Amino acid sequence: MLAIDLGLFSKNDKPITLKTAAIMSAIWVLFALGFGVVLYIWGNELHNVHDIPRLKEVIALHFHNITINEGDLAASLSTYNKNLTLEYLTGYVVEYALSVDNIFVMVLLFSSFGIPEKYYHKVLVWGIIGAILLRCIFIFIGAALIAKFGWILYLFGAFLVYTGIMMYINRNQEDEVDPENHPIVKFASKYFKVTPKLDGGKFFHIENGVRYMTPLFLVLLVIEFTDLIFAVDSIPAIFSVTKDPYIVFFSNIFAVLGLRSMFFLLVNIIHKFHYLKVGLAFLLVFIGAKMLLHDWLKAWGFTTSHSLIIIVSILALSIIASLIFPKKPDYSK
Repeated sequence: MLAIDLGLFSKNDKPITLKTAAIMSAIWVLFALGFGVVLYIWGNELHNVHDIPRLKEVIALHFHNITINEGDLAASLSTYNKNLTLEYLTGYVVEYALSVDNIFVMVLLFSSFGIPEKYYHKVLVWGIIGAILLRCIFIFIGAALIAKFGWILYLFGAFLVYTGIMMYINRNQEDEVDPENHPIVKFASKYFKVTPKLDGGKFFHIENGVRYMTPLFLVLLVIEFTDLIFAVDSIPAIFSVTKDPYIVFFSNIFAVLGLRSMFFLLVNIIHKFHYLKVGLAFLLVFIGAKMLLHDWLKAWGFTTSHSLIIIVSILALSIIASLIFPKKPDYSK
């Protein structure tokens, strides 16, 4: 799908229309939901679960909060698959929501580096390919660490609570990017040849036989670096929902794949959702608290369904509040 996406839009450099972005966003969301149906029917095939002993082993290994009927294999597999689907959908919503914060930064980066709108899609496609590779590495390293050191979840939880609180405190600060003094730009300028001139939609410009990085490639490097920073938040967040590395991977990657089309859908209206950062701050605090209080919540009967309801409610309230109470224009600027 990503290859098709790349082929459709990279032949001619032109801005992506709102209609095209809406269609592609809908297609990516449908693919994500379709994978949820696959898990609902065949989720047990992920770990080759076909009998009760293996099912109990996998439930214990990935800390699934479910109770099975050991005398009824079919019902137990159905319960397991339903829970797997819920974990996937909850994780997908969390990752998709946190991806919106990426869009705020991407809009800022493109404007700061003076990138024309018609080149946005090319940078984002290659940026997403890099993000998939980096997150794949992060996810399976995280899963290995959790399997070996269970206490690391408490560190993740404390970090997410801290991140959420800081996001709330700094919610009204104006984000700024200085292209010349950005650490990635400084690093690239020190070790590679860089030109400040764009060469159409090319990442590299050749002059007198010498290859130069263009601003287009520089902004791609900065976007990759930025996604790496965001992954530090989003990867621990998804582990609060499920400890199954495959479910973590699928929910994360489906959200990342839909990020490019969502960018073009929201790029011109993202500023209207001014309470969204507040919602994301509360979301991170909730997820972090859930990690810290996992054992108590499990004893109280708190399930993945409850998490999904709270997460969707937080996001919905922040969006509704943004629409009901629009941000007042700043006439001082």
